[in-house]
Amino acid sequence: MSAIFGETLTFTQHEGGDVQLVTFGDDKYARYETLDGYTVVYDPEYDGYCYAKPVGEGLRRRFGSTGVRLADRPPEGLRRHLKEGPEYRRNVVRDRFAKMVPPEERGGIPSDVGFTFGANRGLLPGDRVSEGNVAGLTILVTFPGTDSDVMPDDVIAMLNSPDYHANGNRCSVNEFFKTMSTGRLDFTNEVVGPYRLPRSKLAYANTEGLLVPDAIQAAVDDGVDFGRFDSQGRGIVDSLNIMYAGRTEYVGDLWPHNWVHRRVIDGTRTELYTVTAMGRNAADLSIGTYCHESGHLLCRWPDLYDYGTIEREGDDFTSAGLGNYCVMAAGDHLGRGRTPSAVCAYLRRLVDWCGEEVDLAAEGDFAIEHGAYDKVYVYDNPQRSNVEYFVVENRSRRGFDSALSASGLAVYHCDIKGSNEFQQGTLLKHYQCALVQADGHLDLETNRNQGDGSDLYGPSPGTALSHSSRPASLWWDGSESGLTISEIGEPGPVITFHAGAHDAAARALITGESSPDAPIPQEDPGGLTDAITLQGAGTVRELKVVIDIEHPHIGDLRVVLLSPTGRRAVLHNRTGGATKNLRLSLDSQPPSLLASLVGTGVAGPWALRITDAAQPAAGTLHHWDLRVRTSS
Repeated sequence: MSAIFGETLTFTQHEGGDVQLVTFGDDKYARYETLDGYTVVYDPEYDGYCYAKPVGEGLRRRFGSTGVRLADRPPEGLRRHLKEGPEYRRNVVRDRFAKMVPPEERGGIPSDVGFTFGANRGLLPGDRVSEGNVAGLTILVTFPGTDSDVMPDDVIAMLNSPDYHANGNRCSVNEFFKTMSTGRLDFTNEVVGPYRLPRSKLAYANTEGLLVPDAIQAAVDDGVDFGRFDSQGRGIVDSLNIMYAGRTEYVGDLWPHNWVHRRVIDGTRTELYTVTAMGRNAADLSIGTYCHESGHLLCRWPDLYDYGTIEREGDDFTSAGLGNYCVMAAGDHLGRGRTPSAVCAYLRRLVDWCGEEVDLAAEGDFAIEHGAYDKVYVYDNPQRSNVEYFVVENRSRRGFDSALSASGLAVYHCDIKGSNEFQQGTLLKHYQCALVQADGHLDLETNRNQGDGSDLYGPSPGTALSHSSRPASLWWDGSESGLTISEIGEPGPVITFHAGAHDAAARALITGESSPDAPIPQEDPGGLTDAITLQGAGTVRELKVVIDIEHPHIGDLRVVLLSPTGRRAVLHNRTGGATKNLRLSLDSQPPSLLASLVGTGVAGPWALRITDAAQPAAGTLHHWDLRVRTSS
């Protein structure tokens, strides 16, 4: 269920050549726009993409074709960024979601519960085959007019080789799962084909339900024994994978996905399957999407991102979920799909791939190795044991994490009854697995990015995470969890930290002042920056700042305080009109303009930035000072 959030992709059409479209969605629902924002649909009558128009009204509004090709001007009065009605979208997604799970499991899923809401102890419904020797069947297919230079041996190497690094891939699919499971899962694939299917690639893209039956029939006609791929003795094919010729087409049945298709062949039934592309030549082969989809199929892991378009009650906002910090979120795309990020510790724990659990409630000093996938560090909620908990993991830029956005200690807030559809962070609406972002910016929840350099916890001599830090280690109901992390070491093969109360004697009052008597530049976007460097350990528990600025019109001024870690607080933003002179005395007691700086590291340069939006009203920064009380 690879998701695309606003990427520009190339699509094929019979008439008019390839087109570039901005794409939003996944295998269950997607919409497409031209580069200048007009919504489009594929019109079989014209064998190509046409501008879309709304059909119907209100909640059930859907797209229809205008019959105007994209090479022509859009119809007069057509609006950009059209969306189908939420009820129509929900119905489409529910119908397609039903294809993800075995038929007998579908009736037990409430209509307003989505794909990661703990229906099966945090996993997707259906049997998992996440241990032992699992032999999958991969069927290669081509289409009339669409071939591939990829040879079966190229695919065999990508799936099974113990020393696979072609095209920059970190390893084979087999090695990925063997590493993540610490040898518990040995997933190999037999590759058959390629078979030429009877219909064009576009026919499969734009007509649902044809690709998989045709691929299976081609293998049956070739005499493939499906019974050999039932390692569990269930009478069910453990893993059926279809790879098609050409680049990935993010449309219809060609969108990479993991659904259910049942057919009994000589007493063995097909069940869960995946669809991915093999590319145009061997240089296109990458393991990321195959690992992601196989994670659904083998382990029944949910997606840890937000579908957005399913419009669950009260939430139609698309957030980033866990971003690129897990292969089951956006991490399968890292390194152009060749260096997918590791499976996060939360999901490994759900399928019993962690043989050793370390209890962080036992206070003390800890050292977490990177890549020790058999071990998990957990802080449990005794009121909701094994339902809500924190997990801590070393995610330094090494190995499978070498392409991550950040490097350091990861803290996840986990709840198997949550859903990465819900970014609100409230008792009733919260993620299933949330990264506690060290900078407190909530960029993943607000979909500003898929991860950035300040998400993970870096070196911190004092308290980095506690009930009073920002962000705080509170349970979803807002109560104190008791988890306190301090004295975090440098990212690397081993990260050390202390869990439990930090020595209260380490609390200190740290002060600094500056009297620059410096002029404030006029109409200069850079303005004036003056810094006070604080020495000492710990993080901010309480903060007070005093500022003395001489200026004839304080309504022209913007004043921002920046911490050494990059967090910022806007202290004055062009208010006050023609009032003379700005003299501020602020503290961090809520509600406060300084609240965002509580919990940040103390040591380093604190910068005061002042910009003047007008002239010729010159001003001067005479003096300012800081008083910081560190956190225990």
